[in-house]
Amino acid sequence: MMALVSPYQYVWSSLEGPLAAELDASLSALGFVFTLYVVVMSMIQFPAGWWRDRYGPQAVTLAAGFFAGGGYIALAFANELWQVYAAYGIGAVGVGMVYTVAVNTAVKWFPDRRGLTTGIGTMAFAAGSAAFVPFVRYMVDVDALATGLWSMGVLIVVGIVVGTVVLRDPPIGWHESTDERAADGGNGPTTDNGGQYSWREMVRTWQFWVMYFMFVAVSAAGLMITARSILYAEQAGLTAGVATVAATVLPIASGGGRLVVGALSDRFERERVTALSFLACGVGTIGIVLFAGLDSGVGYVLTVAVAVFFWSSQFSLFPSLVGDYYGPRHSSTNYSLVYSGKLWGGVFGGGVVGWLVGVVGWDAAFLLGGALALTAGVAGLFLRAPE
Repeated sequence: MMALVSPYQYVWSSLEGPLAAELDASLSALGFVFTLYVVVMSMIQFPAGWWRDRYGPQAVTLAAGFFAGGGYIALAFANELWQVYAAYGIGAVGVGMVYTVAVNTAVKWFPDRRGLTTGIGTMAFAAGSAAFVPFVRYMVDVDALATGLWSMGVLIVVGIVVGTVVLRDPPIGWHESTDERAADGGNGPTTDNGGQYSWREMVRTWQFWVMYFMFVAVSAAGLMITARSILYAEQAGLTAGVATVAATVLPIASGGGRLVVGALSDRFERERVTALSFLACGVGTIGIVLFAGLDSGVGYVLTVAVAVFFWSSQFSLFPSLVGDYYGPRHSSTNYSLVYSGKLWGGVFGGGVVGWLVGVVGWDAAFLLGGALALTAGVAGLFLRAPE
């Protein structure tokens, strides 16, 4: 299900230009569509997570299928700018609902392998879209974008409805029976054997606010690259082939980072893995500017892959940290609050970067994103479990 809803985030850079041409609209007019998606997808997770923690995943997931599929179906028939915003907003509701269900199902089932299992789920959210990028670009080339969009919408509805039938939460007492294995397989203290923090209790700890800042800062860099990698390559004078390869490699690198770094965080101290990963993201983002200036297509693709690989690890690291620090009982609600930091990252990566490009240029905008990722890495060095 995560793979099916992934195109909303990772295919947008392939859709933005063709939609602008079809609607005879400027790219700046469409600049906040991606921001709207991130805002709605982030905001819906708190009520969806609250419902999911109390009543299970089935009803939330079923509704999510119709929202997520319906968004692309509506987008296929959009012929005015406001309809594009409305369709993408509807789809974002479904994406956010699927996301919170999937991530927190892993947290609840696998307390001793949180990094690995959330990495697998969020890997699907990123790498799954690799199949959709060339498909969408092909449909654009043959002037059949609308057909491609409604076909994707139908596939999403069917796939998620089927997934709803088999999705379950672990039985009562599951965590108690695995507490000893969780302690053996984890990397540090967890609250699974003790308190289960509600969201009100969580926000009174300084660790939450440090994680929230980190989530905002590193999301700003990663979402900027996700939304603008094709346009940046084109304005830098790189070939269309380089832009396509970068857009195709991006979701693969994003999926790999979630899986590999998430699994490493189960074996080594999760806080240090988090800090080093975000520092590497910042270095990679600055490298994008360097190789774009050198007209190096290979270097551009490589640094996009490195930056996104390490940025995307946040989506397996933070749900694992939230489970470690605050327990699994309210994990959906708690992580949704941390994840809401993506809202501000999306504002930066979408509309703010579009504005910055016109004011200070592409290079300065990307360098600012790299600096934010480096700052998040430094902040991660101070994380430790609440007492």
